[in-house]
Amino acid sequence: MIGLRSPGIARVAALAAHCDDLAIGAGGSLLTLCRARPGIRVDALVLSGGGTEREDEERAALEAFCPGADLRVTVLKLPDGRLPAHWDEAKAAVEELRSRTDPDLLFAPWSKDAHQDHRGLAKLVPTAFRNHLALSYEIVKWDGDLAAPSVYQPLAPDIAEAKVSLLQEHYPSQRSKPWYDREAFLGLARIRGIECHARYAEAFHVNKLTLDLEN
Repeated sequence: MIGLRSPGIARVAALAAHCDDLAIGAGGSLLTLCRARPGIRVDALVLSGGGTEREDEERAALEAFCPGADLRVTVLKLPDGRLPAHWDEAKAAVEELRSRTDPDLLFAPWSKDAHQDHRGLAKLVPTAFRNHLALSYEIVKWDGDLAAPSVYQPLAPDIAEAKVSLLQEHYPSQRSKPWYDREAFLGLARIRGIECHARYAEAFHVNKLTLDLEN
């Protein structure tokens, strides 16, 4: 793994099993990056939802979460909840993404996520992106799988508020879910902010991180 020096981030890869995973897990960080670095390239790969209203939602949402970015979005049609049975297709998609980008930073699911699709994609990422810093995002859910994170990205209050507003605006298909509300998203951001001495934050897991103490 390589260490991260934020001024050097010019390319980002963002991977998700489902539409809205990226926005929930890393939406505030994407907003922060893209606002600070106009023209940054963002390659997003979503494995399911292609050809449905969910794809339309995702494309519009990622445009909003990545303002001013050179954004390239791929949404595939793997069935929700069945990634283990479509391992070859998922692996081919991750490898295809790797063939067209060499990112400075990745956002991806966590390998211990309770959802089998998230967990499966997380295990595929290091098979294709072997020398890249991957921040594994967390997604609150009824499974109760939140854990102690190792990396934090503080979010300015306006970024945290924008994230919540964009989630509500761009994913109308999810509004009926009992956990999909302002309190859940902003509440977790507040807790992660407390943990890193900020008002709000997003938190991530990192498997490997190499330091560069000479620069």
